Amino acid sequence: MFAVTEYSAEIMKDPFGILTGKRYEFILDLDVADDDELYHEEGVTLRVIYVIEEESARIAKYEFLTTSSNKYIDFELEEDEEKMVLAFCQEHFEKAAE
Repeated sequence: MFAVTEYSAEIMKDPFGILTGKRYEFILDLDVADDDELYHEEGVTLRVIYVIEEESARIAKYEFLTTSSNKYIDFELEEDEEKMVLAFCQEHFEKAAE
């Protein structure tokens, strides 16, 4: 498991008007325990595409990256982690609109 230490959120533009709903890009800096298999010495960042369509919200895509070199980490969220990230996005997406 991990904890979010810092984050940024931005509304994603759809210049062609193809996509439905609103999309937000979250960049989450994570605190990962040393003994976790996700741990990387240079830090771990989670990039999340959060989508709100009508009355529903979901994570459309996510990827783990090393914080300093921005390299892709091939890792998947566990079910409880995904629920935690979704709840975090639901709580903080409105700040991206400000």
